[in-house]
Amino acid sequence: MDFSINENQRMIADMIKKFGDDHIRPKMMEWDETQEFPVPVFKKLGELGLMGVLVPEEYGGSGFSYTEYVTAIVELSKICGSIGLSMAAHNSLCTGHILQFGNEEQKKKYLPKLATAEWIGAWGLTETGTGSDSGGMTTTAKKDGDYFVINGSKNFITHAISGNVAVVIVRTGEKGDSKGMSAFIIEKGTPGFKSGKKENKLGMRASETAELIFDNCRVHKDQMLGKEGEGFVQAMKVLDGGRISIASLAVGIAKGAFECSLKYSKEREQFGKPISQFQGIAFKLADMATEIEAAELLTYYAADKKNKGEKMTKEGAYAKYYASEVCVRAGTEAVQIFGGYGYTKDFPAEKYYRDSKLCTIGEGTSEVQKMVIAREIMK
Repeated sequence: MDFSINENQRMIADMIKKFGDDHIRPKMMEWDETQEFPVPVFKKLGELGLMGVLVPEEYGGSGFSYTEYVTAIVELSKICGSIGLSMAAHNSLCTGHILQFGNEEQKKKYLPKLATAEWIGAWGLTETGTGSDSGGMTTTAKKDGDYFVINGSKNFITHAISGNVAVVIVRTGEKGDSKGMSAFIIEKGTPGFKSGKKENKLGMRASETAELIFDNCRVHKDQMLGKEGEGFVQAMKVLDGGRISIASLAVGIAKGAFECSLKYSKEREQFGKPISQFQGIAFKLADMATEIEAAELLTYYAADKKNKGEKMTKEGAYAKYYASEVCVRAGTEAVQIFGGYGYTKDFPAEKYYRDSKLCTIGEGTSEVQKMVIAREIMK
């Protein structure tokens, strides 16, 4: 693996830094406070090619590899975890699912709109009663001629309200049967398809999370991704790549927490000298820096295997599990280094702290990652 930063990565990092200074930093605490999902920001990210990072140019995307994708998420998440999360979810889940499993007609219809952020994408697997146990889902699709009639709901769905299109996995067979689920593309405005309650969250508050509700929603069979019964297997493959996204998100938030802590520790004086000169603070910073470096290496390693088309289930789980836990530790230490100021919204540490926790939960909890890793190493 080549550890050098390529020209595309440099370009993306510089572009996002300027974009963040101009369009994210001035308003991000206001969005956080009001839980506003800033759609115009994502439209601008679409213009920059960051809402279709992995989508081939023939479908209106940037055609980059997972290496550039990791860099983009990390750099956005250093600024604001909410923006990084929504960009990642749009790219790897909804868009990624269609890119990986859609037929040519579906790709031509949806990818250009998603890659440019003309449309915002959502992806629905989780339900109120089935989080880690996704195979136990209760949302059903019953066949009726050339249509499927969907009933039920999905919970904790990113962009459930603002999304223009959603990829959802529903039960078309027996409950608990891994071949009893299928994936559908459903457009906003389809009769019987609506959004529900918006969650009032601890962190990632500018990344919209809400319910998707299906009430006798009729979807044509042409909207199915792949074949009937393939939905669960597709979802697991999509989540393989999604783990790289969340690992990148975690690395970015951890880096943001570390960088603001380092800067503050050099400026804040106690007992006549900067607190960075006290071993208690210096050792915290050393631990943060070392763990972040390790998390980043694991993430790029998983991305490298993904780029090569190699199986990376274990490596993706390594990265997601370790990076997310590192992210939480970095957020915690940032608040501690800032002291009383770390507990106020006038300083950046508290937001990194709040945003960090989602990384250990979303797209597979830390416990699920350990299950995946254990299963892989026992083979």
